[in-house]
Amino acid sequence: MITYQYKAVSADGATVSGIVEASDEFTAVSKIKNTCPIVLKITPVKEKHGLLTMEIGHKKIDAKALSVMCSQFNIILKSGVTISRCMEMIGDQTEDKQLKKMLINSAEDVAEGNSVASSFEKNCKGLPLTFIETIRAGEQSGTLERSFATLEKYYEKSNKTAQKVKQALSYPIFVIIVAVIVVIVVMVKVVPTLSGTFSDLGGDLPGITKALIASSEFFQKYIWLIVAILAALVIGFKVLTNTEQGRIKWNTIKLKMPVFGKINKLNGASQFANTMSALLTAGLTVSQALEVTAKTMDNYVYNLETNKMAGKIEEGRRLGDCMRQAEYFPSTLTEMSAIGEETGELENTLETIGAYFDNEAEHATNQAISKLEPTIMVFLALFAGFIVISIYLPMFSMYDLM
Repeated sequence: MITYQYKAVSADGATVSGIVEASDEFTAVSKIKNTCPIVLKITPVKEKHGLLTMEIGHKKIDAKALSVMCSQFNIILKSGVTISRCMEMIGDQTEDKQLKKMLINSAEDVAEGNSVASSFEKNCKGLPLTFIETIRAGEQSGTLERSFATLEKYYEKSNKTAQKVKQALSYPIFVIIVAVIVVIVVMVKVVPTLSGTFSDLGGDLPGITKALIASSEFFQKYIWLIVAILAALVIGFKVLTNTEQGRIKWNTIKLKMPVFGKINKLNGASQFANTMSALLTAGLTVSQALEVTAKTMDNYVYNLETNKMAGKIEEGRRLGDCMRQAEYFPSTLTEMSAIGEETGELENTLETIGAYFDNEAEHATNQAISKLEPTIMVFLALFAGFIVISIYLPMFSMYDLM
């Protein structure tokens, strides 16, 4: 919604001024004329941006909130409530400030005659493209309720998958963070104190202890240089991956990595199948569904390959043939999609194969983490043993020096 400031003449001849919100200037004038027959001046109010007006939080709406919202739409629309009133009802009861603002503004736009999809797209930039296009397809085909039901299942599945991955990764990440903190404390506080004590006593330190002290002194002396080098590497990587060739190269490497490459391929196949199934169920054509799916793919290589398939489909090619020419899609996904296309059950086949790849990706992730955890523990044990031996070995001769 756009805020307009106006000056007008009321029915009794008095000059009045005020503000009004509307989707465009024509609608704003119509609203003003309900109380003031003559509009003298109307100008849009520029929004002020600053720290006090900034919304705290992520712009992207999470899958759980979207799933709950779509479920509410599906239930309320079945009772015969108009879509604009439905938006108002859900907006009034939601606790998410971003969703509340989006729904209330969108309800006003829809009440003024705008489409549901365009209203959502205009009032909330955090909505995924899949959501917008699915709603647009349902609105055009008259199956809006089914579109919300499809999106509910899609985002519920996405949320569950994301939660499983976060839960699996939480312990290794926690262990690594604790280990880094311990290493910093030992190298910055404990080792220098130990070094000073032995220097005062004038004893000769074992080689392993000298190596630990030398490492500590190196990090203390060059810590800012190390930080600067790491920052330069990160910035250089960001700059490189922002170029077309850099993005392609990096995303190709992610698909070819040992262990993690397999997980990335499975996640990409799952994302492709689930998104395509949701869009086809909503009523989009195969080429339209491929165009939207390409924009939602996390891996840029999959993005490019899916885009190429959309162009070939418009030329009259079959989906199965197009997918066989793609280099990185798993053969299981390709052949099942081809079978679904031949039998006329493409959306159902993609839904089934999407669930299969969800389970495969989860299993592969759990396997990788089960191997990562003992590796981390062995590394930490070796490092802890090195520090303990370096500290306690000279203590046996300390009492002789005192």
